[in-house]
Amino acid sequence: MGKLALAAKITHVPSMYLSELSGPRHGTRQDAIDGHIEIGRRCRALGVDTIVVFDTHWLVNANYHVNCGAHFQGLYTSNELPHFISNMAYEFPGNPELGKLLAEVCNDWGVETLAHERTTLAPEYGTLVPMRYMNQDRHFKVISVSALCQAHYLNDSARLGWAMRRAVEDHYDGTVAFFASGSLSHRFAQNGLAPEYAFRIWSPFLETLDRDVVRLWEAGEWKTFCGMLPEYAAKGHGEGFMHDTAMLLGALGWSAYGGRAEVVTPYFGASGTGQINAVFPVTPVADDAIPKAQASSAEGYTHINQRL
Repeated sequence: MGKLALAAKITHVPSMYLSELSGPRHGTRQDAIDGHIEIGRRCRALGVDTIVVFDTHWLVNANYHVNCGAHFQGLYTSNELPHFISNMAYEFPGNPELGKLLAEVCNDWGVETLAHERTTLAPEYGTLVPMRYMNQDRHFKVISVSALCQAHYLNDSARLGWAMRRAVEDHYDGTVAFFASGSLSHRFAQNGLAPEYAFRIWSPFLETLDRDVVRLWEAGEWKTFCGMLPEYAAKGHGEGFMHDTAMLLGALGWSAYGGRAEVVTPYFGASGTGQINAVFPVTPVADDAIPKAQASSAEGYTHINQRL
């Protein structure tokens, strides 16, 4: 029925907003902003009506969650970096119908997920920053998915991504894009050194690791990458433990994915972290490589309906 038209791994560094403002950082993130604008342009050309963002700034400690309110509007100040993002205005429509459908199908696939369509919960800047540059005219509906997962299995995040693709393609009458909003390595510069590392990676090890991963993506070496993802997420300081990346790769078929990443904004350093904008072509694939549900098979597990 529906279509997953575009998938991408995207940056959301707050210095993009700082780059708009007058001062010494003005214009310094234009390449990342241009990458967002280009990805937004492609979404429009493909007829996308809704963008689903796997947001590594939405911290959750149990279950997976979908923020699918009907409308989002407000002023946002980052609690993490209030000197970078302060009183940033945002507004865009949500998509409660699709959000509830995503959660329903995830549950059908054994990944416990809750949709929140009547909520005062505002999106985090992993969603807000990209939408600032891709969706200024509020063309796209937006759904945010929790991806800073404190106590979750990467296997379940991959399965969630696949289940969300099934929800779109099997049950939704529309066209959707999935974005993994998060960095590669995410080791911030030590306090006091942030200005020195504004455009650098924290260590040669992390930069080498990140660049090797990008090469794997461009070469389509997905079996290798998926196999190393848990260790890369830990030793590479992956943002949100790289659950956003697991979700994205799950939607694409996990280790059976046959596409090759296209880098839109080349790898760059930001406050010690490694960043990129890259598009992953959506290709036909079966579910043979999708990991089995893991949390729901744990000893003592009970479904949330029995607990709340």
